[in-house]
Amino acid sequence: MIHRALRLRLDSAALQNNWRWLQRMASVAAGAAVKADGYGLGAREVVRLLAEAGCRDFFVSTWAEAEALGPMPDGAELSVLHGVGPEDVTAALASRARPVLNTPAQIARWREAAHGRPCDVMVDTGMNRLGLQTDEIQLIDGLELHTLHSHLACADEDSVMNAVQRDRFAAVAATIKARRYSLANSAGICLGPDYAFDLVRPGLALYGGVPRDEAAGHIVQVAFPEAEIVQRRTIKAGETCGYGATWTATADTEAAIVNIGYADGYLRCFAGKGAASANGKRLPLIGRVSMDLIALDASAAPEFAEGDWVTLDYDLPSAADASGLSQYELLTGLSDRLERRWV
Repeated sequence: MIHRALRLRLDSAALQNNWRWLQRMASVAAGAAVKADGYGLGAREVVRLLAEAGCRDFFVSTWAEAEALGPMPDGAELSVLHGVGPEDVTAALASRARPVLNTPAQIARWREAAHGRPCDVMVDTGMNRLGLQTDEIQLIDGLELHTLHSHLACADEDSVMNAVQRDRFAAVAATIKARRYSLANSAGICLGPDYAFDLVRPGLALYGGVPRDEAAGHIVQVAFPEAEIVQRRTIKAGETCGYGATWTATADTEAAIVNIGYADGYLRCFAGKGAASANGKRLPLIGRVSMDLIALDASAAPEFAEGDWVTLDYDLPSAADASGLSQYELLTGLSDRLERRWV
């Protein structure tokens, strides 16, 4: 078996406990967005673990993602958020997943191809992304409608848009017969029970992202990038390290050269801000992030040598503040060069 010098340690208990907290907050059924390969963690294992915890509703973006999941756990349901495009009908009919229909053309396509088969529908309440306009709602008549959805645009902010969208959705839901109604994502759950309706669709918070202050202290880190030390060296006082010679040693510095870089999703914006840890000791990033390598000031960890492992500081809220990237980008941008290991 080929040795891999990069891994993503994934905490299965943290994932399940995050889902449980979100369900308790919502006080209704909590599903799980597992699009983008489970936000980069590996959708198949995410589905298995969340189903084990009690989750029964899962969401992907496309039919390719639905197929990649393989058979769903017993009692689990899957919805495809992007609906049924012109080239999706064959895949949709072969799948047990439900489409989330977004446009008049998708509704017509589904009526013709799968009349009487259950579907979901997305209605736009102000985001102006996916979903039917309010003057198109009558097109739903006659569909076997399982779940009516909408999506909040500003749930991670204290915006008047949140209440506007909630009220618009409630008004539409009052006129449309469906088995269930769903509006809230991770941040929407934190807005309170008025946003929960019958089903919530958390994503980011499942994986350790903190969408609003209400979740701080409850949502915990799931993903921990770890990388192997390739070389240890002494950088003499006055010498520089890395491309562009942007960092100069003010004293002799013990450096660990580590097997991770921007090709792995650890991006150049961490320069001057990132760090790793080894046995509880902080190792600051020095110099620029290269494609495959970074340098750490390892003076605090003289025992660490070639072949040892460090854990990158990747608590999502803190890493977002340090890098200027969103918590979503930090997760989904991690490359498949990192071996996913659930523990």
